[in-house]
Amino acid sequence: MDGSRTLEAVKDGLSEIPLLDVHTHLDAGHLPARGLDDVLLYHMVVSELASAGCPTRARVSEDPTLEEAQLRLAEALPFVPAIRNTSGWWGVRLILRDLYGVEPPDDEAGWWRLDALIRERAGDATWGRQILSRAGIRRACTELWRGRDGAADDMLQYALEWAFFARRQSGMDDVVVYELERTWGQNTPEPPLPVTMGGHRPDVSRPVRTVDDVLEAVAHYVRSIPLDRIVSTAQHLSTDIDFRSVSEAQMADALARREHAGAAERDIYASFILEAFVTALEGLPCPPLLQFSIGAEPLPFETGSKLRQDTIFDVAELVTRHPSVRFQFFLSSEHANQSFCTLVRELPNMSLAGYWWHNLFPGVIRKVIRDRLDMLPLTRQVAFFSDAYCADWSYAKATIIRHQLAGVLAEKIEQGQYSLDDALDIARQVLYETPRSLNRMEPGPW
Repeated sequence: MDGSRTLEAVKDGLSEIPLLDVHTHLDAGHLPARGLDDVLLYHMVVSELASAGCPTRARVSEDPTLEEAQLRLAEALPFVPAIRNTSGWWGVRLILRDLYGVEPPDDEAGWWRLDALIRERAGDATWGRQILSRAGIRRACTELWRGRDGAADDMLQYALEWAFFARRQSGMDDVVVYELERTWGQNTPEPPLPVTMGGHRPDVSRPVRTVDDVLEAVAHYVRSIPLDRIVSTAQHLSTDIDFRSVSEAQMADALARREHAGAAERDIYASFILEAFVTALEGLPCPPLLQFSIGAEPLPFETGSKLRQDTIFDVAELVTRHPSVRFQFFLSSEHANQSFCTLVRELPNMSLAGYWWHNLFPGVIRKVIRDRLDMLPLTRQVAFFSDAYCADWSYAKATIIRHQLAGVLAEKIEQGQYSLDDALDIARQVLYETPRSLNRMEPGPW
């Protein structure tokens, strides 16, 4: 068959394959978009609007008031025409067209009518489920605290995002110690600190001062993980940190210098605490999947793609030291995908999932899919996660990723590498079967 017919046959086949979404920020309290701001001011689109000249660059609040949402929308709307070329805008258009039956308005009044329509639809308690069903998503994994009262447990499974033991923050070189001591004073997991804190540091009830404190706090953290409620636990690994073997004496000296900590102390804190944490996980009868995001580092409001070559083998050494812990990486650096594939080929307790943050663009997605299919077994790669904060963006990203996967599979059929049946079997494996087994996700009864 010719190329266009091959592509259409693959698209038709992919439309029948269900998805398991292994990493999201969906919230049981508001699964669908609550208003136009949840669609148009999704943080990745905010970055595009800011680049186009919109003066406010920060994310919209987690739970914005109607006044905040409408002020931010009014500020952003004049800059919308400048981002009509981006894949973020493609996502907005898919949401508006497929879910709400409208094209992007030509005038400001049309945008406000659309905001009212989305807010009205959000009042339907079944709407979020309908959106996920249209996306073909059978279950999604989100942060544990976003499960709220359990009302969406049939649609959601959970990952623990509580403290980050290898993530740096600008101007806070002791932040890893602060993350640990913050959780030491909490009896159950709470929401994590934001990506950028701006130097803000709430008081803690149990400060960490000694190495014994560190080890006791790590033990408390691991004891407090509700293993019966989670399938994974998420961390971030900052490339600016030079990870190394750190002795207790070196850690004690660094803690004594905490008040004047710099990059050297930062690296010691992260290296010691991360190793203590993974070692404690390894001691569990059945450790949860340990997910790491990597390749995005903080800028004043969001992040940029950054990954040093040395960090890649820091990862290899970490994974090698802990063979009974299963590691999964979300990569935000296009250039490093090939290197990470070489690690997965040699380290059987390591896998790769999706296209995180600065890799979640169609051209990069295609390259990543192409390379991983050529280099990795199907059991060590997951071809989809949305990283979405509302079901509307889960739908948009699922649609965009299916398009890219279809294109790559059609190319491989045309060059004789796969048959159509092979291609669809492979797609089912990386979209559904591998996350089901590797991430221990199960399709919901809904």
